[in-house]
Amino acid sequence: MDWCRYRFRSVWDIPAGPDAVYQVLERAEEYPRWWPQVREVIAIDDEHGTARFRSLLPYELIVTVRAQRRDPAGGVLEIRMEGDLDGWVRWTLRAHRDGTRVVYDQEVEVRKQLMRRLALPCRPVFAANHALMMRGGRRGLTAYLEGV
Repeated sequence: MDWCRYRFRSVWDIPAGPDAVYQVLERAEEYPRWWPQVREVIAIDDEHGTARFRSLLPYELIVTVRAQRRDPAGGVLEIRMEGDLDGWVRWTLRAHRDGTRVVYDQEVEVRKQLMRRLALPCRPVFAANHALMMRGGRRGLTAYLEGV
């Protein structure tokens, strides 16, 4: 097992329609408005940008992102990341009951040296930190959409 590789899946039920959710998720530069752990997103152009994250643990992750797939009709957004994390993230949206089921899939390899050195003993802590970040994202997105 490669202790520096992670695969995450989060499922959010959001009380807003898929089109409204997609419109918010496709504007990554606005994530810091509603997702507390996403500290900064800077667009370079329509396809590239940089992002800075920090959850509960006292370190930041910085990545360069590139749009891979934008499919509003299919409800899919996907990016490629390089930097402190190398890998990809995919949002998949489907109408569900009175709102949207949002599935967040992520597969990454940690490149940040401190995290690589601590990979074995701290893996459960890193996973818990990610779970807290995702909880903050779900809450923030729900609140943001209620205010729109």
